[in-house]
Amino acid sequence: MRWTRALERRGISAQSQILVALVVLGLALIVVVILEPEEVPFTGLMVPLLLGSILLSPKRLPAFVLFILLLVGIGVSQQVERTARTWAAVGIQILMGLIVIWASLRRSSLGVAGAAGESMFVDLRDRISRQTGLDHLPGGWHAEYALESAGGTSFAGDFFVTTRTPQGRIEIALVDVSGKGEEAGVRALQLSGAFGGLLGALEPAAFLPAANEYLLRQDWEEGFATAIHLSVDLRSGAYEVRSAGHPPAALRNAGTGRWTALSTEGPILGVMREATFTCASGVVKRDDVLLLYTDGIVERPRRDIDLGIDRMLGEAEQMMRRGVVGSARRLVDGLGSASDDRAVLLLTRS
Repeated sequence: MRWTRALERRGISAQSQILVALVVLGLALIVVVILEPEEVPFTGLMVPLLLGSILLSPKRLPAFVLFILLLVGIGVSQQVERTARTWAAVGIQILMGLIVIWASLRRSSLGVAGAAGESMFVDLRDRISRQTGLDHLPGGWHAEYALESAGGTSFAGDFFVTTRTPQGRIEIALVDVSGKGEEAGVRALQLSGAFGGLLGALEPAAFLPAANEYLLRQDWEEGFATAIHLSVDLRSGAYEVRSAGHPPAALRNAGTGRWTALSTEGPILGVMREATFTCASGVVKRDDVLLLYTDGIVERPRRDIDLGIDRMLGEAEQMMRRGVVGSARRLVDGLGSASDDRAVLLLTRS
């Protein structure tokens, strides 16, 4: 808003503006409580308290909590009858204030808290999704992807990174970080940036070894990940696939209508040094489809992964009859377990 920008130009920060607004709200509420103690409960002061926990920085929040608790004391003094219920309400207000301060101190270890901290994570999540870079492929190529995190949370341990090279190749890496949902989200945020830089800077054969070395240097307690790397020449259709402990890519031959698993070998990233990764290669012809996916699509408890792959390819063939467009989302929604992160990417040439 214009007036907030004008105040910022005068040296009054956004946090100071928020603090003043919350203080005014608290004073307005206590005035109403004093004037109408029987009609308006002093517990209404929980509203500015909770707003402060969301909007204020850790530096300002403790003083504001103490200010609200002071207003609570004033509100109690205006009560005609101070029953056990009244003192219980006071106790709850004090407990809420302590919880707000504890949560703020815990989140402040990130360097930011409240709405600023949450918006930072949302921005990082959006940056991951923008790194797919599949929206501007040359004519004759179509790609789509879908990703769903465990439990439907905003952060997932599965992610894509892609890049276009000056030589006319598209490089795609699909990575599955150890863990699920939010617990893997922080590692995914870090690895997406690192892997995105490696992907365009190295030759295809060098990407997975470099990613493996990067993970080993992190020395994380659960610092392993599976990955599959696809390199496609967008002029000739020639492709190379390499895998690091990841389920195999699949190719649908338009001439036969059959799916073939592109088996490659390589250890999980972050486990052993001097790792080697074998390559499967070929050419994407007209109406062929390349399929990448994570284990959340094909793995279920008490079921062999090969059976899961067979079922996925059967479902994929049924969906292809309805057209490629939308198939990635339909596969993610229709297969796998909601307790695991799931991701699918399709690339086809028309």
